[in-house]
Amino acid sequence: MAPLTTTIITSLLIGLTAGTFGGILGIGGGLIMIPLMVAILKLTQHKAHGTSLVALVFTGIGGAITYAANGSVDFTAAALIAVTAVITAPLGARYCNALTGKKLKIYFGAFLIFCAVLLFLKPYLPGFISTAPGYGKIIIFLMTGAITGFLSGLMGVGGGTIMIPVMVILAGFTQHMAQGTSLLVMVPAGAIGAFTHWKLGNIEKGILWGLIPGIVFGTFLGGNFASIIPDNTLRLIFATMLIFVGLRYFKKSAVE
Repeated sequence: MAPLTTTIITSLLIGLTAGTFGGILGIGGGLIMIPLMVAILKLTQHKAHGTSLVALVFTGIGGAITYAANGSVDFTAAALIAVTAVITAPLGARYCNALTGKKLKIYFGAFLIFCAVLLFLKPYLPGFISTAPGYGKIIIFLMTGAITGFLSGLMGVGGGTIMIPVMVILAGFTQHMAQGTSLLVMVPAGAIGAFTHWKLGNIEKGILWGLIPGIVFGTFLGGNFASIIPDNTLRLIFATMLIFVGLRYFKKSAVE
């Protein structure tokens, strides 16, 4: 492990990078943070997932407050999604801990590619899927929470890549409302998932001193950049990057 000061500075830069991308795209940033922690800080895949969740709780708090101040959070939807997410997040964290490092890398690589496909298809999905009526939205929110919570605990991400398209496509939310609501859900779901990872020994506490300030400030920067850079351009660049990193995970797993 590098000297403490160097590690904190490195983790600060990782958090800043992940937060900036996350703020621009309205997601937590775990998809960026985890590969960087594994590649640069040499964390195990398990510790990268657990540590990521701790940082994402703070991203959710800061982001949700900002969006709520602008009236872009649906508290009812957030509560419904969180109800099931907090139940399944610990299950995902325990399943993560039970996997071998090789299997976890394969699953994470597949998850990155799946998220990339969702981002590529995002502009076309509303034309094929209708917004759910009435009480159907409640069922959608509860099911979304159950899936998101499990994936959050397993993959160490906030789950915005799953929640946001569902809320926009099936619940008729605006992009900003979906992003704000997603950030709020990250707080309870991420907290209980992170707590489970902490009990399992999957959190590298030393790097949190740099990681948390970096990702919070990066989220703030990304939120401001989002209004300058065209959404479609960012979405395609980010999706391409996810596919590249996902394929690298598969390649690494094949030689282990």
